[in-house]
Amino acid sequence: MKTVYKLWMAALLLVVSCTKKIDELNRETKKPPYVPAGTLLNNAVKNLSDGFASANVNVNIFRHVIKHWSQATNQEEAQYDFNTRAINAAWWARMNRDILGDLRDAKRYVTADPDLPDGVKTNQLAMLDIIEVYTWGVLVNSFGNIPYKEALDKTNFFPVYDDAKTVYADILKKLADDISKLNTGYSGFSTTQDFLYGGNVRKWINFANTLYMRMAIVIADVDNATAKAAIESASPKAIDSAADNAVFKYLASAPNNNPLYDQIISSGRSDFIAAKDLMDVLNNMADPRKTQFFGTNNAGQYVGSVVGEVVSFATISKPAAKIALPDAVNIMADYVETEFIRAEAVERGYAVGGTAEDHYKKAIRASILWWGGTNADADTYLARSDVAYTTAAGEWRQKIGFQKWIALYNRPYEGWVELRRLDYPKLPPPVNAKSGFPNRLSYPGIEQQLNGDNYTKAASDIGGDKVETKLFWDKF
Repeated sequence: MKTVYKLWMAALLLVVSCTKKIDELNRETKKPPYVPAGTLLNNAVKNLSDGFASANVNVNIFRHVIKHWSQATNQEEAQYDFNTRAINAAWWARMNRDILGDLRDAKRYVTADPDLPDGVKTNQLAMLDIIEVYTWGVLVNSFGNIPYKEALDKTNFFPVYDDAKTVYADILKKLADDISKLNTGYSGFSTTQDFLYGGNVRKWINFANTLYMRMAIVIADVDNATAKAAIESASPKAIDSAADNAVFKYLASAPNNNPLYDQIISSGRSDFIAAKDLMDVLNNMADPRKTQFFGTNNAGQYVGSVVGEVVSFATISKPAAKIALPDAVNIMADYVETEFIRAEAVERGYAVGGTAEDHYKKAIRASILWWGGTNADADTYLARSDVAYTTAAGEWRQKIGFQKWIALYNRPYEGWVELRRLDYPKLPPPVNAKSGFPNRLSYPGIEQQLNGDNYTKAASDIGGDKVETKLFWDKF
């Protein structure tokens, strides 16, 4: 009996000793305590790039908005129907949840890392902040007023909306501060943690300055002094050759291939085709980029389709094979746009050196070379009376806006910003358009449902939650 009692007591003591550590049963031993900051940076940049590169009608419809591409059968998105597929909600969620959320966590991990030298930590935090500023800029230029100061607070389910102009001014200041902190005397992220520049801090400085110029020129019509100071400061350190372009390098294998490969090649989709608006320009001006932008129709001809009109897929040109290669790169910022901004800056009286004509020609030449043309091709094209700066139609807004619209092929989001900002070229609405030209995206339905009071105020403050509502910088 004593033996049984002793065994029972031993078992009881074992149970008691185990239950004192019962909390250990809740430990997720296979889950890492944190994700490396470089991994979060790359994931954020990839999500940003995927959104820009995609042609998925649930994600990115801007190729149709700027009338570079059309669709053969399904016309809803081409006709400005963005609500059926909740495209606005997908764009909102990508920027807020998938990108800004990763960057918030990455910055927290870098800040808390005791092993990072101060100079490296400063560089890494600046790089993370640069992509964050990039993303905030996309949100403002897509929607207008947005949740900003309270947006990344996980405990706040009802963030207030901040004034778009105020947000824009704040992120411009942040970007200037980030640029001042980047130091080539220290490393940044490692080669494998930095898919944009492989750890090259100097190229990050170039990229950030071009981004600063891009964001500043957007507000030039409403805050000329700020735009002038920013662009004059940034131009000497901005991207100055194609070798410094910020490109996201996709891999040839899934799931890290270019989204266009899945959406055009793998899917076998028979819908995306050339828009007549762009194709007629390429044909009429003998543009050497035409064969790089598009293939032919089934009869071997270069033909575009009226946007919004149902047509036979076989009769219209398709996007060129090179843009849908699995490892095709996606441009985040480049020398072409930097030179177009410099051309415009000269016309606005900013001290960036050179003439508007010189920068305009450099931009067009760089675009032709990037797409696979030659200097001879560029010489011939630039000599045309309808291309040459002194004889091309219109004043500087029209000259620069028209050529920039062409050069931003396969960069449809930036094309949308520039089309709203410069108002050239003048494009007719698609057939059976559901609205006027979309100057913004409407707020997601979930904001109306779950954050109704703040949504209602934001919609009222901007002049109505309609796609036709112009943003604060869109004055023409």
